[in-house]
Amino acid sequence: MSYSKYRAKPQCRDGIRFASKKEADRYVQLKMLEKAGEIRLLRLQEPYFLSVSDGSKEIPIGKYIADFTYYENGKLIIEDVKGMKTQLYKWKSKHFFIQFGIKIRET
Repeated sequence: MSYSKYRAKPQCRDGIRFASKKEADRYVQLKMLEKAGEIRLLRLQEPYFLSVSDGSKEIPIGKYIADFTYYENGKLIIEDVKGMKTQLYKWKSKHFFIQFGIKIRET
């Protein structure tokens, strides 16, 4: 089995490849919560385009891909399963909050 550069072992659940066992296990939990009606509209690997404004137009600067997005009590939840917070992730999560006003839920 191959490992990522952070030693995570890729896993499959429901025919979907996940970057780590932790992420795959969280998917199983979220599917159970969705089936129970606790959350709704579970989506995987949703892209969000990050940009800055120069005052007249938006300038694209990158992309953040959420591990999971879903609605909980009517509120959009953006969730990222973290084993290690890289500097790039820390920057993207701060920028994401500033741009979208949503704090990423880290599990």
